Amino acid sequence: MISYTQLGLGLVFSLMIGGLAYWRRSLTASGWLGAVLVGTLIFGFGGWAWGLTLIAFFLTSSLLSHYKESLKERRAAEKFAKGGRRDLGQTLANGGLAALCALAYAMLGQPSALLAAFVGLMATVTADTWATELGVLSPRPPRLITSGQPVEPGTSGGITLVGTAAAAAGALLIGIVLFTLLLATGAAAPAWIMPAALVAGLGGAMLDSLLGATVQAIYAYPDGRETERRLDRNGTPTRFLRGWPWLTNDLVNLISSVAGALVAVAVAALLGE
Repeated sequence: MISYTQLGLGLVFSLMIGGLAYWRRSLTASGWLGAVLVGTLIFGFGGWAWGLTLIAFFLTSSLLSHYKESLKERRAAEKFAKGGRRDLGQTLANGGLAALCALAYAMLGQPSALLAAFVGLMATVTADTWATELGVLSPRPPRLITSGQPVEPGTSGGITLVGTAAAAAGALLIGIVLFTLLLATGAAAPAWIMPAALVAGLGGAMLDSLLGATVQAIYAYPDGRETERRLDRNGTPTRFLRGWPWLTNDLVNLISSVAGALVAVAVAALLGE
C-alpha cells in the first residue's frame, strides 16, 4: 500500500538535505533535483530504514568529499570526469536503481530479493565513493588493478590499500545501518544483510576499478596526462586515448552497482533467510 504521508516526508527530507548539500557545494542544481527524486522514492516506498540508509550514504560521502579537499584537488582533480559537486547524472547513477528497487519492493509485496538488491546497490556506491575519496590520499602510489603497475593518484583502475580498506568500511557501514534500522523499526532484519553488504560492496568497487582500467573511455591532455574528461576546464577537447567512447564514468558506476546488487542477491540466497 502506498503511504502518501511517507512520500510527503520523503519529499520534505530530500528537499532539505539536498538543499543543504547544494549550499555546501556538494551538489549542483541538477544534482539537487536528482537527490530529491531518489530520496522521495526511497523514503516513500522503502520506508524509514531504506531512507535513512540512503541518508547515511549521502552524508558520509558529502563529508568525505570535503575532507582534505585542497590536497585531493592538487593530486587528482584533473583526472576525474567531474568535480566534487555531484550532478544529476551522478545522483541517478548512484541512487536511481535503488529508487526503482524501492518502488518495486513496495509494489511486489516486499520480496527479500529486492531487499538484498538494495543492500548491494547502496553498499557498492558507498564503497566506490569512499575508496575514491580516501584512496587518493594514500601515502603510497596506487597500482593498476590489472597489472600492478604504479600509476598516478586518481588514475582509473588504480587501487591502494587505503582505498580498498575504505571501500570495505563503507560497504559494511551500509549493512550495519540498514540492519540496525530494520530492527529499530520492527521490520524483518535478515542475518545476511551485513555479509551481503560487505561482499557486494567490495565486489562492485573492484569491478568499477577493473572497468576503469580496461574499457572505460579515457582521454589525454596535450602533455600526455590521462583524464576521464572529454573537455579540459577551459572547454578545450582532450584527445581520446583508449576504451569504449560511450562508456563514461557514470555508466561504469551504474554497471558496477548492478553487479553489486546481483552479488548481494546471491549471498542472500546462499545464507538463507
